[in-house]
Amino acid sequence: MSTNARDISIVTPIGVTEELAMTKETIKADVIVLGMGPAGEHVAGTLAERGLNVVGIESDLVGGECPYWGCIPSKMMIRAANLLQEARRIDGVAGAATLTPDWAPVAQRIRDSATDNWNDQVAVDRFVGKGGHFIRGRGQLAGPGVVMVDDQVIEASRGVVIATGTSPAVPPIPGLDTVDFWTNREAVAAKELPASIIILGGGAIGAEFAQVMNRFGTKVTVVEALDRVLPNEEPEASAVVAEAWSAEGITVHTGVRAVAVRSDGENTIVVLDNGDELRAERLLVAVGRSINVHNIGLDTVGLPHDARLVEVDDRMVAGDKLWAVGDVTGEGLFTHVGMYQANIAIASLLGEEGPAADYRAMSRATFTDPEVGSVGMTEAQARDAGLPVATVVQNVAHTARGWLHGPGNEGVIKIVIDKERQIVLGATTVGPHGGEMISMLALAVHAKTPVTTLRSMIFAYPTFWRGIEDALNQLDGDS
Repeated sequence: MSTNARDISIVTPIGVTEELAMTKETIKADVIVLGMGPAGEHVAGTLAERGLNVVGIESDLVGGECPYWGCIPSKMMIRAANLLQEARRIDGVAGAATLTPDWAPVAQRIRDSATDNWNDQVAVDRFVGKGGHFIRGRGQLAGPGVVMVDDQVIEASRGVVIATGTSPAVPPIPGLDTVDFWTNREAVAAKELPASIIILGGGAIGAEFAQVMNRFGTKVTVVEALDRVLPNEEPEASAVVAEAWSAEGITVHTGVRAVAVRSDGENTIVVLDNGDELRAERLLVAVGRSINVHNIGLDTVGLPHDARLVEVDDRMVAGDKLWAVGDVTGEGLFTHVGMYQANIAIASLLGEEGPAADYRAMSRATFTDPEVGSVGMTEAQARDAGLPVATVVQNVAHTARGWLHGPGNEGVIKIVIDKERQIVLGATTVGPHGGEMISMLALAVHAKTPVTTLRSMIFAYPTFWRGIEDALNQLDGDS
């Protein structure tokens, strides 16, 4: 069972929302948005501004995971941790520095600036102010264009948008339900950090929390079932991050799985499939996300009741009078992808022409230190697709800016190229500001920019992104 560590008050809004909630007659609407995370809120608010009668339904907090437990507060934590590490790098470069890490201001900043102490009244008021109608509750599909919340029926003339998002995945490990464990939500809400923690999962979420907590003095152990941390990234990226972790004192176990969990009263004990037992004050489960499609009535709209996600076409249409956006579609599971899909769905619902979904240049950033930016295909994905592949790799520390940067300059730039079409299929940029360096390569993938055009650019000196030129200069005539 997960410890409910958050001091959160979910407020039932007043005004229009309360009136709707008290009405037992069928509510008529143009569009119903089921789930008001980033993508759902954007669809609902924009359509309301365009004059449609929109009902938004959310059982948790309007705005979803990102502003309250995900992107925003976690990046505040990361910023604080990175400041500490930069201070530790001063010695020998700009004199000397002493510091005493303190989690209290981080926890307070999250409450004050990121989450509004987990009260979404401002978000609800924003939606209602655009002309929308909000219902707090758990909605369930009840046929094409129909949603029920408790015994309240809402009918939509145009259709329903499913945007129910994801929740932290909890693996079926024996004994896990007998201990108090954290997910990303409890970790973000923590007013104090534990002396030690075991993190199950070495993907993006686990990696970010591992480094933050370690830098604030927590003894961190990461367990990753696959053979490397950040397994969805290029192997070169995983190696750079793993080396940085080792230098900082983070213990990592890869290629092993947790097979049992128990408590000894003071610590949580995790048993691995190789027989090792790990002990720590806290356990953080960060093995991924579960898509929220169970028990929402998919079978009433012609979809399999046991579907793992909602399949959509390139205009976000999922069926008769049915659209879906965001994590529930299984594409990327990123806020920026949900917002991208939301704009496509808005045009589709309004009967307007617009772009079709194209995920070739899907980009992402993992905010470890060094930071990891990625776009498009990895080398393995390109080869698995049968494409003729050439790759170039540049060590960031060996670039002019990397050498000037000094401590903390670890990184790598890797570019995956289609040898026949001479375009960039994908890229990874690891290092200081790696998530920013990827931007020009994301544009290259999106626009199918010829490699010759990229090589003919003027790259500012000395910048980190000039390392992309260094990488491209490795190409020979046959590449």
